[in-house]
Amino acid sequence: MNELKNMIKGRLWLPGDAGFDEARTPWNLSVDQPVAAVVEAAGADDVAATVGHAALHGLTVTTQASGHGAVTAEGVVLLRTHLMDTVEIADGVARVGAGAKWGQVLSAAGPLGLTGVAGSSPVVSVTGYTLGGGLGWFSRKYGFASASVLAADVVDATGARVRVTAESDPELFWALRGGGGDFAVVTGLEFALSPAPVLYGGRMMWPAERAPEVLAAFREVTAGAPEELTVWFDLLKFPGAPGLVAVDCTYLGEDPGELLRPFDAVGGAIGDTRAVLPVADLGSICAEPTDPTPSAGRVELLTGLDDAVAAALLADPIDPLFSVQVRHLGGALTRPSGGAAGELTEPYLLYMVGPAMPGTAERMDVLSKALVPHTSGRKPYTMLHSGEQAASAFDAGTLARLRDLKRARDPHGVLRANYPVLGTA
Repeated sequence: MNELKNMIKGRLWLPGDAGFDEARTPWNLSVDQPVAAVVEAAGADDVAATVGHAALHGLTVTTQASGHGAVTAEGVVLLRTHLMDTVEIADGVARVGAGAKWGQVLSAAGPLGLTGVAGSSPVVSVTGYTLGGGLGWFSRKYGFASASVLAADVVDATGARVRVTAESDPELFWALRGGGGDFAVVTGLEFALSPAPVLYGGRMMWPAERAPEVLAAFREVTAGAPEELTVWFDLLKFPGAPGLVAVDCTYLGEDPGELLRPFDAVGGAIGDTRAVLPVADLGSICAEPTDPTPSAGRVELLTGLDDAVAAALLADPIDPLFSVQVRHLGGALTRPSGGAAGELTEPYLLYMVGPAMPGTAERMDVLSKALVPHTSGRKPYTMLHSGEQAASAFDAGTLARLRDLKRARDPHGVLRANYPVLGTA
């Protein structure tokens, strides 16, 4: 590895080096990564040098920017791209480096009346999120984030730098839009931004005992919501605090009018932050942690939200989980995305998250099993969690196509996504 050290402008950490443990630690502090080395790339040339070195010496490279989707990675070279965080916007197109975060993009795009299809957190990397498809606040209107990708600058499994478009390499371009990071290391993305001249959003909150009324209102609102409106229902329970029920929403417009009135009729609200807000403040709605933290999570796709599902969600306190969230999907997500992400026909997504401690997995198991008749079994690639497989994110035809491409483009397994298409993570 010392040979590689002399080839890059960035940093190389090996086991035993001061700073190695910090460099290999992902955003989710509960995930251990006993890697062989860590490369902190200063630019695309460093990425090419690292992958080329790995190909020559029979090594495997796993790439992370923020490390949000990290799983246990043993014996690999961990390529960190967080320093490559440039953001440029021109003519409605964003050009971002591999390490750029959504908060940076929204801060630059918002004043122009534009947005990307960002998720709930401003500190998630654009590239990792988009490679997995990218399910966000505005997906009901604009679809997967991956559907907006126009071009990608990549390093292939031989270490060559290549620009990928629908014209230059249609098969790889298809795979990069939702198929994960198994096929090339993305050093830069270009994607079309979408209109957001005015954004309305915020959080409403009630004591936990109001949950049945709030969930009933959520079912009513989402049954006929236009694509401009996105609403998420959330049961919350934090250590030492009483349980809460919240509704988070965004509306692409100045005023949703009567669309949210069923929530106003619930009464007893203890908080309401709804207002017109800058696109750059999108992350403030859910106020998720922006510092690394240990946690465990799981996602299920719901085929409906009938009385039986509502009863299962509200049957017991959610402890020790922090959050049990139901996100309304539908809209543009039901239409073909043009990439490996495909489409989502399930109308709701269940997202559970809790502390990385005994009891969390068991509680998620209980709720998941109670909902089995009402879940599809598929999981969005962008929201896979530790212990899950890429195979659960794709239909048989898409998975076979991705696997064929992986074998053709990376026959020696130089590159490995967090969730490899050929095996388990």
